[in-house]
This record gives sequence, C-alpha cells and structure tokens, in this order.
Amino acid sequence: MEKLNRSIIKCQKCSRLVKFRKKISQNKRKQFINEKYWGKPITGFGDAKGKILFVGLAPAAHGGTRTGRVFTGDRSSDFLYKCLYKVKISNKPTSNNINDGLKLNNAFITTALKCVPPGDKPLLSELNNCSLFFNKEINNLKNLSVIVALGKIAFDTCVYFYKKNYNLNEKINFGHGQIYSLPNNIKLVGCYHPSPRNVNTGRINERMMTNLFKKIKKLN
Repeated sequence: MEKLNRSIIKCQKCSRLVKFRKKISQNKRKQFINEKYWGKPITGFGDAKGKILFVGLAPAAHGGTRTGRVFTGDRSSDFLYKCLYKVKISNKPTSNNINDGLKLNNAFITTALKCVPPGDKPLLSELNNCSLFFNKEINNLKNLSVIVALGKIAFDTCVYFYKKNYNLNEKINFGHGQIYSLPNNIKLVGCYHPSPRNVNTGRINERMMTNLFKKIKKLN
C-alpha cells in the first residue's frame, strides 16, 4: 500500500486536474490563508486489513486538497466522523488534520478520483486514469467484504469500475441503504453523501446514517 500511495501522490496524468489543484492551493480560502495546502493527489486512509471500504467521489477543494487526507477538514467530514464515531468505526468524532490521531477500526476510506475536479464533475477519461489506482487499492485490501459508496456519483463510479473490470451485467441503481452483490463476494451499499446540502435539507441525518453504519458492520 505504501508503494501504491507514493505512485498516487506523484501522478500527473490529468492536466486539467493538476492545473485545478494548483489553482486551489494558490487561491486559498480566507480562513486558511496562512496554511500551506497539500495540493497533490489524495491517497486512501485507515486500516488496510479492514473489511469495510468507504468510497467518496474526490477530495474536497479546501478539505482533503488542503489537509492531505481524505474526508478531513471540511463540513462533510464533520458529519461523517460524528456518525462513524457513534458506531465505533473511528476512535474520534472529528477529522481535522493528519496529525490529529484519528484511526479507523476495521475500515478504510478513499476516493474514486484522487484529485478534486472543477465543479466536482470529473471527466470519464479522468475516472479511467484513476481506476488503475482504485483497482490496486481494492486488490490491496485483502479482507474487503463491503464497499460503502458515499453519494450517487461515487456509487455509479464503483458500478462502472466493476462492469469494466469484472464484466458485471446486473442493473444496479443507487439508493440509500440499497445493498447489491458484486464479484468476489463483495457487497456494495449505497449511502447518501454526508454533504451539508444533504444534511441541511434533511435528506440525511445522524440517526439515518448511524443506523446504516450499524447494518453495514453486521454485513462483514
């Protein structure tokens, strides 16, 4: 996994994404003006021997792209880790920076796309480039049994990945709490993204999210 992470961090394949992440690192948000942004591709984080894999679409512009760790330092991560902590998947209810002592229990978290895309809308060519890394991450997670896709785009990306690499023909549609069987005895679970938009509109709340996470813990 360490070798894979080094290759992810060095990646320069997608010129559009390279330019965008550099732009973000230079045009900082006011509250982070004195911070040095990571500004590179983001690797996965957590327990490489874990059975649960959480997959987001891409690093947040001023979250992971700033802090250097997936789902760290933004409002989505605040909600996500509050729920993960309640079901004892994480040892802390917050994810603020790479030196905060955060650990995941029996779980690993990553993104389908390793760099933040403009407008949170990746190109198919960019997803294809990153699918090589995603494939290697999955192969390195030897005990993997459940993939939790955080949001429809991440869910569709996982489905696309399995159709491309494992000839998956089943029709699979996103739905919060929907569970599907994938090749190699892996379950795919749809989950609303922990974004402020979903939380503020009531599409998702702590009770819904923690109930789903409890269900997921029983699957593996």
